[in-house]
Amino acid sequence: MTQALFNAYQPIAGAYDKLFVDGQPRPPFRRALEQLGAQTPSDFARSQALAERALLHQGVTFSVYSDSRGTEKIFPFCLIPRLIAAADFARLERGLVQRLTALGLFLDDVYGEQRILDANVVPRELVLGAAGYRAMLRGVKPAGGVRIHIAGVDLIRDPEGTWRVLEDNLRTPSGVSYVIENRVISKRVFPRALDAARVHRVDHYPTRLAEMLRSVAPVDSDPTAVVLTPGPYNSAYFEHTFLARTMGLELVQAPDLFVDKDQVFVRTTRGPRRVHVIYRRTDEAFLDPEVFRPDSVLGVPGLMRAYAAGNVAIANAPGNGIADDKAIYPFVPDMIRYYLAEEPILEQVPTYVCLRDEDRAYVVDHLDQLVVKAVDEAGGYGMLMGPQATSAERAEFRTRILADPRRYIAQPRVELSACPTWIADRGHVAPRRVDLRPYILTSREGPWVLPGGLTRVALVDGSYVVNSSQGGGSKDTWVLKGDAP
Repeated sequence: MTQALFNAYQPIAGAYDKLFVDGQPRPPFRRALEQLGAQTPSDFARSQALAERALLHQGVTFSVYSDSRGTEKIFPFCLIPRLIAAADFARLERGLVQRLTALGLFLDDVYGEQRILDANVVPRELVLGAAGYRAMLRGVKPAGGVRIHIAGVDLIRDPEGTWRVLEDNLRTPSGVSYVIENRVISKRVFPRALDAARVHRVDHYPTRLAEMLRSVAPVDSDPTAVVLTPGPYNSAYFEHTFLARTMGLELVQAPDLFVDKDQVFVRTTRGPRRVHVIYRRTDEAFLDPEVFRPDSVLGVPGLMRAYAAGNVAIANAPGNGIADDKAIYPFVPDMIRYYLAEEPILEQVPTYVCLRDEDRAYVVDHLDQLVVKAVDEAGGYGMLMGPQATSAERAEFRTRILADPRRYIAQPRVELSACPTWIADRGHVAPRRVDLRPYILTSREGPWVLPGGLTRVALVDGSYVVNSSQGGGSKDTWVLKGDAP
């Protein structure tokens, strides 16, 4: 039976609700929700205020850009967790491992023999003409044999509760620090509910990340790994410092590194020390001014020479952008069939590729029904929510699509699943739409999925945009060890 906190809760009509069905907690979550729901709204308001104060004191922030300056903001957080049943996550885990395995093989192939392009499983012009494809890297094999070291795959659940992949993030996926910090807050405020629910831990992620980084080093003993950050004005700088600290690795900026005889070194007070692995949080275009942007002051001259020589591993590998290009996304199920001879475990969202004449004609005639995305944008930017857009906004996007069709894809708007969320200014719980970003680490031994993830929530009533840069927040994600009776 629901308790005081959830008594007035009404799910969104037509959306899959994560925690409730027909006014009652879903069976696997009953124990946890009885603990959480035992609070009155006023009790919960005090708990939420305590959580926000703790985040403030811990410096859990992200940056927003304004006039070329970074402004720190506390990352919005809802204390009501998102729960995932054990059996549900087990299937999700299998699907993610399958997907990342196929994407890794695709990257090896397009930077190698290009068999999948010869077979026309993925259109050659779509790959070779993409901004994310780095032709100069063809034939270069990464140290350790891994390209997608860290992945963040964005997922939604449709109205039937089916998991669907929304997009793959295979370059510099962010957000995992909030996963860990959110759990710290949950432990402080709801220790009994966590114990009752039997939730998987997430605090071992930094250890697993450090182990993975060392596993791909080009030397077998005592490798040195560092975290490369573009600096404190980057929107994810809190995460860079958090992960370096929790892994016990040095946080460096470009001037701290140099290349000599195709080897990378870090400057220390005791003299240069060889670096074998770089966990880079710098955008690829700024990594090496000798190869990419010559005006970059965030890169290390000669870094790509050292990488091509096999003397340093870079996580994630340069060139990964072709595999998470939104125009390549529709072909991932075909990659799974081609490389693994398996049917995809996870569903996707139907997608129109505007480079195709037939798809483009349909998109420009149905903009009021579709979500249009620029393939080279992220964070909710470069996007048109057709059903909510004005006629002028739709006309502008029609012009953009016709002028540069390769840059756009379109999808029907899928009703996102919802989760009970604390609405502070109203003092009650209401449904808000959510997505999930689980994190997958791939070492020489293969992929590992963190049993949790970043649940992002659209805090604005009626909104479908969960990105923090667009006003979204986050929730702790509780993956249960077993489904409670």
